[in-house]
Amino acid sequence: MSESNEEKKDEIQLIFGDKRLDGRRFDELRNIKIEAGILKRADGSCYLEMGKNIVVAAVYGPREVHPRHLQNPSKAVIRYRYNMAPFSVEERKRPGPDRRSVEISKVSREALEAVIMKELFPRSGIDIFVEVLQADAGSRTACLNAASVALVDAGVPMKGMITSVAVAKADGVMVLDPMKEEDNYGEADIPFAFLIRGGKIESIALLQMDGRVTKDELREAFKLAKKGAMEIYKLQKEAIMKKYISESVENG
Repeated sequence: MSESNEEKKDEIQLIFGDKRLDGRRFDELRNIKIEAGILKRADGSCYLEMGKNIVVAAVYGPREVHPRHLQNPSKAVIRYRYNMAPFSVEERKRPGPDRRSVEISKVSREALEAVIMKELFPRSGIDIFVEVLQADAGSRTACLNAASVALVDAGVPMKGMITSVAVAKADGVMVLDPMKEEDNYGEADIPFAFLIRGGKIESIALLQMDGRVTKDELREAFKLAKKGAMEIYKLQKEAIMKKYISESVENG
């Protein structure tokens, strides 16, 4: 953490008794809105709001890979692009990928590769594009949740759903789904992503950490993340069901 952030941290109180700066409990998620199938030209898509994050995910494929030398004869090639729009942050961001976007794209692709049944589509490619229209804390977790819904909407066979949420340490307390102030001035940030199948968490697909926590605090973070992930998973499923029920009604 920089000296300027340390100075600001001294001026900001993040925890007030049993509540946080925005009035939430320690184990409470921000407001979440998920809508599947919003883009007609994509094979699958999702619009998601998570706190002040606003993201759109689009999936194309399985389809032929170009250039052809990138094809894998035994399985599909997964490509994931995380991008922040220049207007997504308070200070205008320079267009194009930066070091952070490349890193998030890499770890997010690896998390999704663990669940996509790539072997069913040799020599093919599945492209996942996620655009951050408005950024707040936890944009990588919001994007993973949107991408997972978009993949289901595209009919891509998967072993389960990827559901992602972060836990932060703020004023010495572990809190679920941190807001911007908790992310910027807290002592640690821990993004998780889980593989959920049949309504049960089967494995961890992503685990990163910025900052320091004790073993007991990490256990508490894991407990909070599992609780939050199951709540988000329910919303992901509801968004997918709503889209297909709506289509069934329209088709008679």
